[in-house]
Amino acid sequence: MSHKIKITRLIILLLTIALPFTANAQLLKKGKSKKELKTEIEKLTKELDSLRGIIEGGAIELSDTTLFEEAGAAEEYNFTNSHIFEDAQPGCNPDSLLEILYNERNIPMDRYIIESDSVELFSNIPDSIYIAKIKKMNSFIPIPYNHVVRNQIIAYTEKMPTFSNKVLGLSKYYLPIFEEIFDYYGLPTELKAMAIIESGLNPVAVSRARAKGMWQFMYRTALQYNLHINSFVDERLDPIKSAHAAAKYLRDAYTIFGDWALAISSYNCGSGNVNKAIRRAGSKDFWAIYPYLPRETRGYVPAFVGALYLLSYHKDYPHLQPDQITLPAHVDTFSIKKNLHFEQISANIGISVDALRALNPQYTQDIIPGNEREYILQLPYNYTGAFVEKQDSIYAYKDSVYFNPIVYNKLKEDKVASQSTKTYHKVRSGETLGGIAMKYRVGLSSLLRWNGLTKRSIIRPGQRLVIYRNGHGPSASSSSGKVQTTTSGGYTYYTVKKGDTLSGIAYKCGVSLNTLLKLNGLSKTTKIYPGKKLKIRRN
Repeated sequence: MSHKIKITRLIILLLTIALPFTANAQLLKKGKSKKELKTEIEKLTKELDSLRGIIEGGAIELSDTTLFEEAGAAEEYNFTNSHIFEDAQPGCNPDSLLEILYNERNIPMDRYIIESDSVELFSNIPDSIYIAKIKKMNSFIPIPYNHVVRNQIIAYTEKMPTFSNKVLGLSKYYLPIFEEIFDYYGLPTELKAMAIIESGLNPVAVSRARAKGMWQFMYRTALQYNLHINSFVDERLDPIKSAHAAAKYLRDAYTIFGDWALAISSYNCGSGNVNKAIRRAGSKDFWAIYPYLPRETRGYVPAFVGALYLLSYHKDYPHLQPDQITLPAHVDTFSIKKNLHFEQISANIGISVDALRALNPQYTQDIIPGNEREYILQLPYNYTGAFVEKQDSIYAYKDSVYFNPIVYNKLKEDKVASQSTKTYHKVRSGETLGGIAMKYRVGLSSLLRWNGLTKRSIIRPGQRLVIYRNGHGPSASSSSGKVQTTTSGGYTYYTVKKGDTLSGIAYKCGVSLNTLLKLNGLSKTTKIYPGKKLKIRRN
């Protein structure tokens, strides 16, 4: 915690103690009535609470929005002397509340978005500079200047130089590719910056909700946009194919909303949450619906602006120097129609397995399952001649070892099993079903179905909810079809088995949890034991 924050909080504490007494004394001197006195004290208390909220991370109103027409001319400013912070560390002070650690392979991560309502970042660069530079940006969305946008700009340009330098280095390789893709679909090429806030241009990024890849697709959404996922391949990790899928999603979202800020927001929280915010706000303007969006999504469009600003003006900041990347400038693409292991390629043409993984991250077990369908292989240009020349020997090299039927089939089975695993979410105070569904990037209807709930169900702190990590849990029909029940005395009964939960039983039997509880005189905290018979429905 910075000294500035400590001092400010001390001042607020003193004001909290002194204000009521001071207010009473001053107002009594003026001969105010009790009613007037009460009103004045309430007003002052609200002002104090507002100040406390800003310092303590409460909501900040967007009333400081400045339109460009009102902005003055930019001042001359020496960026060399600007105050640059070291890379922020989580859990320190408000300037440090940034999730900025660049995640390496298979390390869970979340998007690079600060909670703009909760912190206020500081810079000695005047607002007029930011306003003038934003105005010059070639942006396809209206960009007002306010503290939310300012926070994100400062974050990307000053607060996390390690991350920004890594992104700038990788952008030289990936962003021209994304520009071509978005241009192919007739979309604004600036959308390329979304990959920065999604993953930091890390092709193997994995979020806590199990979204994967540079464009952070959940399992179900990936399948919806024709990304292939099996035991050996996850095309969410393919930067090019996932970028095509992202472009299609954004094209569809823009068709729905007719507004790019809303389309971009829906990429983060889904079209359902954006529509809900529109209904509550009575407007389709992003800044009008801003207070009604999920908390993370509020910062998503401003973070997009921050990423665009970084790409546009990073040369104005001497401390921002793009990292040198090792990815090859030129690659060739080959169609693979037979099973092929990375070790077979490496042993015959001398390229390292790590280099193959970097260019082909979608192959999760170093295997291209070409026998199942046609896949692509990317190689650096200087290795393509050797690959063409030695193809026969490459495929034959230790073929019986790498593709022994027993080993190969076990790899496939183990992967399929891991994809169908489920996890549990422990409900915290203040959480909602919709918020939990968004957190794990699963459909609300799926979450309800998995747990035998309805939209009206009340969840309580400590309650455990089933979450299928791939978002693709068992269907209602497949679950309910295997349930064995008995009929007696006008009721259908289910016999509890080991491992059963009340919510799971409700789901399997096709009834709501509340119905199950009422029929059996139970509560959500009631323990059930194998052998106990529960009423499912009245016949």
